Amino acid sequence: MSTQNSTYESYLSFKLGDELFAASTNKVLSILEITDITPVPHSPSYMKGIINLRGAVLPIMDTRVKFGLSPTVITTSTCIIVLEVAVDDQKIQLGALVDAVHAVLEINNEKLLPAPSIGSKYRSDFIEGVVDTNSGFIMLLNTDRIFGSNVASDSLKMNEEAA
Repeated sequence: MSTQNSTYESYLSFKLGDELFAASTNKVLSILEITDITPVPHSPSYMKGIINLRGAVLPIMDTRVKFGLSPTVITTSTCIIVLEVAVDDQKIQLGALVDAVHAVLEINNEKLLPAPSIGSKYRSDFIEGVVDTNSGFIMLLNTDRIFGSNVASDSLKMNEEAA
């Protein structure tokens, strides 16, 4: 009998268009139903606006636009994933608009495949790895890189303008 050294991590999977993505549950604070989003003038195209989350201003990013897809069309499945991301020496909270939340997955790190470097329509530095599941391939996202310093500084500006 052998001992297993496999490590499992939890990921929240979600849809953008027809593709499945996942973010580490360590970064996910909550999932919100869609609500009214207040646009902020002069913000980048991927910044959808802001919402009031328990008395705090939460910037909302259109993840589809950030990934080079068409803007999100709000449906009954559309939701906001509230994330905490590390940028430089600080942690910020922001909302990522997604087409639908799929499931929480326990993924064996030994099953991770490297991010594709050729032929992918998404930036490979956004992707930690890929896992093959019964639902197809799921791209595991590096949320700190996706929502890196440009997004963080844009979010901070939006918070200041909203205050």
